[in-house]
This record gives sequence, C-alpha cells and structure tokens, in this order.
Amino acid sequence: MFGFFRRRRRRKLRALPFPERWAEIVQEHLPYDEVLDPSERKELRRHIQVFMAEKEFEGMRGLEITDVVRVTIAAQACLLLIGRETEYYPSLKRILVYPSPYVAKTKEHLADGTVMESLQTRLGESWHRGTVVLAWDTVKADAADIHDGHNVVMHEFAHQLDDEVGSTDGAPRLANRAAYGPWARVLSREFEELVDAVADGDRTTIDPYGATNPAEFFAVITEAFFEQPRQLRKRHPDLYRQLQTFYRQDPAQRFDPRKSRAGQESP
Repeated sequence: MFGFFRRRRRRKLRALPFPERWAEIVQEHLPYDEVLDPSERKELRRHIQVFMAEKEFEGMRGLEITDVVRVTIAAQACLLLIGRETEYYPSLKRILVYPSPYVAKTKEHLADGTVMESLQTRLGESWHRGTVVLAWDTVKADAADIHDGHNVVMHEFAHQLDDEVGSTDGAPRLANRAAYGPWARVLSREFEELVDAVADGDRTTIDPYGATNPAEFFAVITEAFFEQPRQLRKRHPDLYRQLQTFYRQDPAQRFDPRKSRAGQESP
C-alpha cells in the first residue's frame, strides 16, 4: 500500500514543470548535461524533481544550503539513475554538505585486536544507511570538469547503490541472478589486476584508490565510466560492458569525437 502511494507521488513530481531556476543551475553548473541526448536530459530533470522532494540537505560549518547547492548535487547523483528502474537511493535520508574538505575521525582494527584512531581530511563519504557527506568546493570543481575521471558525488552515490543490498562490497543489486556470475568474474579479475599494478608502481587507467577494496573499486570505476568512458572501454572492454549493462547507459557514445556536444553528427 505504501509503495502504491509512493509511486503515485513520484509520478506527480515527475509530471511537474521543471522550475526555470533549476534549469538555469543545471545549465550553468553541470556541463555534463550538454552531452546527454534530449530524452536523457528530460529523464534527468524528472529524477531531479523526485530527488529534491525526498532528500534532506544540511549545511555544515555555516554553509548555506541554496538551490545551487541542492540542484548541483542532485543532478550529479541522478546521472547514475538514467535508464534504470530506481527507488532513488532508498536508504538515503540526508546529505551533509561542508564548504570545503573536512576532518573526520577514523578507526582501524588491526589483526592483533588493537584499535587505532586517526584524523583524516575527506572530500566526501557515504555512511551505511542514511547519509552522504560532501565537500561543496570539491562538488563544484568536479561538476565543472567532466573529463578528469574524478567526481565525488558519483563516487559516494555509487557507494549508495552498492549498499542497496545491505552491504558495501562492490556487488550492487543487478538485474537478475544470472548477472552476478559474469559481474563477479570480471570485477574480481580487474580488481586483482589493479592491486598488482599499484603494488608494482605501474601507471593505470583506473584510479589507484580503487585498489583499496572492492567497494572503492566499484566507486572509482563508476567515475571513470561516466567521465573517461572511451579510455575505459578501450583498455578494459569487459569491465566497460559490465558497467554498461548495470547502468544501462553508454557514455562512450556521448564523447564520440564525431559528434558535437549537442549529440548531433558534426559536418
């Protein structure tokens, strides 16, 4: 019953006119919007409508949560949802936004049972159940450069997708049971190859941070899939195909040099 009312509410939200001010923010702060085709742009805006209505934003260290902050974050998070059936990050309730990188206390459990505490400067993090934390100046910088392969919003919201099955381990909810075998084979092989390459000091297409663990590997390859898709497809074709199947998008086509930024064939 609750699902019925939620779906009806979302249909109404997606049917509303997209606010003109929000459209201006997307155009000004999200250059990725220009490489989407018209149907993808329309779908992105519908997702933003729902996301903005359902998620809470909270400014930290005095940051004012304006429409620019909310829409810029929502738009990047919703890029991951285009083409997919989605529950809009169902466990996510709130997004904490710091003005700049922040310091967080971490705990590391060593093999001998010792617990080590330390302070780390962070750009973002995704908590198990309920919260994403972001640094606003990093969000803006990442949104402005759609080719560098780094996007803190995509990274942390990939963790949210990963966590939908109840654990963050690099294996998000796939379309069906049969998809898990190929996914595990390809991502396990690619992860181990990255770990070996990083240990040997080799240069890698994939951000070395992905060698931390399978969860970080999934988040890092999500960034590469959307922002450096042609390089990823060329050097890691099996990995690209798995991500293409999961996200139901083909970003490499968006960055085809034979096409203009509007998605049309160049003369």
